Amino acid sequence: MSTAVQGGSEGGWSVPQRLLAAATRLFAEQGYDRTSVQEIVEAAGVTKGALYHYFGSKDDLLHEVYARVLRLQQERLDRFARSDAPVEERLREAAADVVVTTIENLDDTKIFFRSMHHLGPEKLAQVRAERRRYHERFRALVEEGQRSGVFTSATPADLVVDYHFGSVHHLGAWYHAEGRLSAGQVAGHLADLLMRALRP
Repeated sequence: MSTAVQGGSEGGWSVPQRLLAAATRLFAEQGYDRTSVQEIVEAAGVTKGALYHYFGSKDDLLHEVYARVLRLQQERLDRFARSDAPVEERLREAAADVVVTTIENLDDTKIFFRSMHHLGPEKLAQVRAERRRYHERFRALVEEGQRSGVFTSATPADLVVDYHFGSVHHLGAWYHAEGRLSAGQVAGHLADLLMRALRP
């Protein structure tokens, strides 16, 4: 599970990190709707005041479970997109990276997609906007390669992106860490499938 959130440090992990770790575990075990704020703060070893100081509400916690994964993926995609490497290398790196980072945070993403309907309209709109920004940056790499003739233009860039992210979003339904393929191997196979689909 990601521990990218920073805050006042206590016992190695910051208070937000402890709250997110406790919330993620409880949401996974019991479901979002059956987990109380009291259970979260007891599991994290903090007070309700601490939770409301950092997150404001239980749905803020649910939002952050997924938002931190999106932030990580966006930062990495932005770095790939800005590099001077050929577009085919940048796209393949990005395509593999989103698979690896999703697998590394699979509990977080599964919890979120199972429970996102509990978010209020504002938080839901915020998550959708963040995901759209990621997809648009990814699509821009496809379009760059299509304009330059490196990739085929036979398939619209939007469909290419949907094809790859459909596979990524399905990972939670079948991937197991103890399975025969590592995260890196799955990422390599899916990235190769995407690049073959774009071959002129």
